[in-house]
Amino acid sequence: MDKRILGIIIPVLVIIIASLLFISPSSENTTQKNNENIGLVINSPSSSVSLQQLDKFFTDASSTGIGRSNVYIYWNIIEPVEGKFDWSQSDIIMGLNEKNDLKVTLYFSIINGDTLGPFPKWIGKPTLNGINEDELVTVLDTILSRYHIVDSVIIAGETESQFRYNEKFIPVYQELFSNVYDGIKQKHPDIQIGNSFALHQVINKNLKHIVTDLALGDFVAFSYTPTDNLNEINKTPEEAIIELNQIFEIIPNKKIGFFEIGWSTSNFVNGDYISQQDFIEKLFNFYGQNESEIEFLTWYRYIDQEIDTCVIKDQEIGDQTITVGGGSSMGTSEHVIERLNQYNCNAGIVTIDQKFKSGWNEFKTQIQMLN
Repeated sequence: MDKRILGIIIPVLVIIIASLLFISPSSENTTQKNNENIGLVINSPSSSVSLQQLDKFFTDASSTGIGRSNVYIYWNIIEPVEGKFDWSQSDIIMGLNEKNDLKVTLYFSIINGDTLGPFPKWIGKPTLNGINEDELVTVLDTILSRYHIVDSVIIAGETESQFRYNEKFIPVYQELFSNVYDGIKQKHPDIQIGNSFALHQVINKNLKHIVTDLALGDFVAFSYTPTDNLNEINKTPEEAIIELNQIFEIIPNKKIGFFEIGWSTSNFVNGDYISQQDFIEKLFNFYGQNESEIEFLTWYRYIDQEIDTCVIKDQEIGDQTITVGGGSSMGTSEHVIERLNQYNCNAGIVTIDQKFKSGWNEFKTQIQMLN
């Protein structure tokens, strides 16, 4: 077990006047040139954060010169009742992205590793071949019509985990994706649509064939951590770049997106500030050498988070609970989750007390050099 529930990035916000945000344009428009191909997952360090604090996090993160971020939306939260949408959370996050002139890569969770959904109660808990394509197209159309800053959509994350032991369902998903793709393109022809895979899992578990079978849509996206099956860093920055280059052997004829890519500074999992900084420098060199093949590159994440809050075994998403567990042949799930917490909670380029790591300076410098 080396997965996390994708998108548990910005905890439930303690916001009293949410309507303030969505939002009048900033009175301090930055002159910083943004690079729309380079992104940052902008998160908060704790579950208790004010609107003003969150606004500052977005402003600070955007000062690096990034031009995009990820937004994670769940069907059960956005459409809890059929045809009735709750925009209260997404308006805030989308508003902050728009305020800071950021494009958005939208992750809409249909496949989330070895889980499906979560789906709203009015849909139930469908199997893969029970997902209603028309309903999925309708909800995505509604979201995309509201948020014009979204230019890329991912509907399956850590996709290889879903089919690792269920390859017989690959044709089912191929048909589902193709029909949803066609439906969205009719309404939003400029939107880029794809699936995402965890490159480290694909390599560690020899699942390249699943990526090849599901290299659908406009791009193929990847997340990446330089870790083994226990979520401990076992690569040097140089070795990590070698692994990234394997992508072009797996997917030779399609654009590549880096949906979430990072390096933890937690010494609990063999990380540190220097190796993070070194990896960032080498990552941007890699990007420069392959820029024409890369749709976007988004760093995971902006700021560290309180330990043991990044991965929870029974994670609540709206009115649903998703369980993270099992799957590793090496150690207990608790052992693996402990390391995953340490890794993710210390993957930021800013410390939890809002001090810049050396990786922050490198990240900002590299973007400025690109721009």
